[in-house]
Amino acid sequence: MKQVGIRKLYYSISEVSKITGLEQYVLRYWESEFELLQPAKNRAGNRIYTNRDIKLILYIKRLLREERYTIEGAKQVLQSYTPEIDMGEQLELIGDPTATSASAKTEDNRLRNDMIEMKKFLEDLLVRLT
Repeated sequence: MKQVGIRKLYYSISEVSKITGLEQYVLRYWESEFELLQPAKNRAGNRIYTNRDIKLILYIKRLLREERYTIEGAKQVLQSYTPEIDMGEQLELIGDPTATSASAKTEDNRLRNDMIEMKKFLEDLLVRLT
């Protein structure tokens, strides 16, 4: 994986394909198979992947290709999957108590983590500019 000076907040499917070494059609297929893998889409309808999405893709790849799980087996493993948490992300990762569904809590956590990532990016940018 090529290291870039500034981490991006979002990546296109072609960038993720290069980073992960997976074909784009494989990424699209995995979206249909793995509930956790649901990248957002921009206004044009193109997939936009976060660093968290890329971590999940690499984990799925390891399960399927290295550990030789079937798709069904990998789905079972992913039921207990929690992405790696950076120190700054340890702020309240408990879901909103008013959220009624697991998917709402997952989306709340995803948005919270995206905001934390954006904050880190802006802080790094500010340091570089000063």
